[in-house]
Parts: sequence; C-alpha cells; structure tokens
Amino acid sequence: MADKYEPRLKTVYRERIRAAMKEQFNYTNEMQIPKLDKIVLNMGIGEAVADSKKAAAAMKDLAAIAGQKPVATKARKSVAQFKIREGMTIGAKVTLRSDRMYEFLDRLITIALPRVKDFRGLNGNSFDGRGNYAMGLKEHIVFPEINYDQIDQIWGMDIVVATTAKTDDEARALLKEFQFPFNNV
Repeated sequence: MADKYEPRLKTVYRERIRAAMKEQFNYTNEMQIPKLDKIVLNMGIGEAVADSKKAAAAMKDLAAIAGQKPVATKARKSVAQFKIREGMTIGAKVTLRSDRMYEFLDRLITIALPRVKDFRGLNGNSFDGRGNYAMGLKEHIVFPEINYDQIDQIWGMDIVVATTAKTDDEARALLKEFQFPFNNV
C-alpha cells in the first residue's frame, strides 16, 4: 500500500529542524521545540468599494494561491471619506494550517520570493515579540498559480507566519532553518 503523502517541509521539520532546534536551545522536552502554528494570508481590496467584481476577482486569486476558500473581511464602521459603509467587503483572508500551510510555505520560499522584483531578502526584524513573523508582498502575481494574462489588477498581500516560539530569537532560528531568506540576521 502506498505511503500517505507528507509535504516536503513537514518531513524536513520532523527529521532535521527539530533536532537542530533542540541542540541550539538545549530544550529538555520535545514539546518545548517551537513549530509552525498557522499562516494567515490577507489581501486588502480598497478598490472593491467602487466595483464589487474586483472583490470577487481578488478572492478568486487568493483561493488559487492558498488552495482554500478565503473569507471576505467586512468594514466594521462607515467612513464617509473613503466611501465605505458598514458591512462592505474590503478585503479577504485565509488561514492555512497543517499540510496546506507547509505546501504554501514551500511555494513561498522556493518559487514566489525569488520571483519578486529587486528582492534583497526579508526584513529580519519583522517579529512581534511573541515569535510571529509578518511580511508583505506588493504583487500577488509572483505565485505560479496566478496566470498573468488573466488578471485585471495586481493586489498586494500580507503574510503572517505564527509559531509556537516564546521569543523572537527562537522564531528567527526556526524560520532560518526553514531557509527563510533574511537579509540582516
């Protein structure tokens, strides 16, 4: 019988990264070793105020990138200057966990980030103090799932990598083991 499929980075984490982290930080218990918890993708669609078709197109692109249906984020308050009413769709987000998270991370590190124009590495200081890392992309077209000829607009997106690490140093070491291309670490 065929073995159950496991994402490449999940195997790397289980076989190599856990041992390296345990040795580097002298953990006494296996459960102390930090791991990836979730990855949240967020796309702000400010132009959707004038045209609801743009929100649908952005959600379709985010679904293709994530491999999972996104949730529309709605405005909590009305803001007259931005022509936003309460309850309007102004963005989309999706939370990835387990195998989909590892698959997305693999595509992000090996395919998407090298395709970013003038890429000089990720900022190594974008941690929040609790072991989570946030980054932004100006163009969502760097992902191979997006067909450049079929998109009507280029969207930016935020990517938050949540870990179980207690400190930023532990999280930075974990993400470096996953081959994150930090520029100033």
